[in-house]
Amino acid sequence: MKKLIVLIVSIMMMSTSCKNPVGQGDAESFVKGEFGYDVAFLSQKDSDLIVLSGNGGKSQLIVSPKYQAKVFTGTANGPKGAGFGFVNYKVLDAEVLDEHMNGYGGENRFWLGPEGGKFSVYFAKNAEQVYDNWHTPKPIDIEPWEVASADAKSAVLTKEMQVTNYLGNQFRMNVERKIALMEPVEACLQLGIAANPNINMVAYQTDNSITNLDDFEWTQETGTVCIWILDMFNPAPNAVTVIPFNEGDEAQLGKIVTSDYFGEIPADRFRVMQNVIYLKTDGQFRSKVGLNGKRTKAIAGNYDPDSKRLTITTFNVDEAATYLNQEWNPARNPLTGDALNAYNDGPLADGSIMGPFLELESVSPAAFLKPLESLSHRHSVFHFTGEETDLNPIAEQLLGVSLQDIKSAF
Repeated sequence: MKKLIVLIVSIMMMSTSCKNPVGQGDAESFVKGEFGYDVAFLSQKDSDLIVLSGNGGKSQLIVSPKYQAKVFTGTANGPKGAGFGFVNYKVLDAEVLDEHMNGYGGENRFWLGPEGGKFSVYFAKNAEQVYDNWHTPKPIDIEPWEVASADAKSAVLTKEMQVTNYLGNQFRMNVERKIALMEPVEACLQLGIAANPNINMVAYQTDNSITNLDDFEWTQETGTVCIWILDMFNPAPNAVTVIPFNEGDEAQLGKIVTSDYFGEIPADRFRVMQNVIYLKTDGQFRSKVGLNGKRTKAIAGNYDPDSKRLTITTFNVDEAATYLNQEWNPARNPLTGDALNAYNDGPLADGSIMGPFLELESVSPAAFLKPLESLSHRHSVFHFTGEETDLNPIAEQLLGVSLQDIKSAF
């Protein structure tokens, strides 16, 4: 068995070189939903598990080399605090590989796009773009990644991989992913908000890059890829995703939002009000929205009034860049796509469901790279918990709406 890598600075440990302090067999010390439970559970699945810790042990993250460098979950209140990420215990326990995708969960994962279309790396050459032919590339689905370095607050993981697109072209690349936990002061400075000792938080930044290892340039003729970062969080009956957008003429900025990925979303689940989009995220109805690079303000949020948890995601965006189409339709223009997506899980027609979970996603511009050139994409996550009087100024400043606005959206 590989040596377990656990880097925890908290009241639970004697030193950073110790084995996992809530190691195998210790899950009974916690209840499902608590961060400590997930550390114990995932330690049995990945013997190289990394736990990053800061803010005196209150802020912690689980990073998994075995499971494609995912940030599985985080907490803002130590091992007994709630875990914010969706962990698919059923799939992880089954240990049976799915040929299409293995939905292990993870509140922040690295994927490649585009998923569909002419440049897709999920469908074989000329295959009909339907579910039976959809296969997630193994390096981002089931293969382990290498740990380049790790300390108490950060980890760098890498993976050399090759993928083949719908046109039949193969792309070799090196992927590097740095995950860095932020202290509260640093997180507040980055967001430009006032620090508040009454608020618990966990915040982290992921810097993701791909480097072209081929001896040819990735062009519109060969096709190309993009970095795709997806955050899977736990849904809640009254949780709502909030997406501010840039107002303006559709002729210049494009349509405000694409909302018909899985058919039209009912009005009691999706609303566009002034310059903000609301999407109900209760895990009961499959729905997805997307904004292009000109419409997004490079920020999105989700609020659950029951647990008083406010989540903010930020990411890089380039209004002048090309974003790739991800729809399962090779007839569509491959050079017109979203920079931001939000998803609410729900039952399929047969009643089955992968989660439930909600997602906030960001996408990099198209990687038109010459040999050895690189493309980088930064995506950051901030979870805040506290009383609404303390959380409300954050929502108003960053999302442009109050918590009452969010609660009354539906």
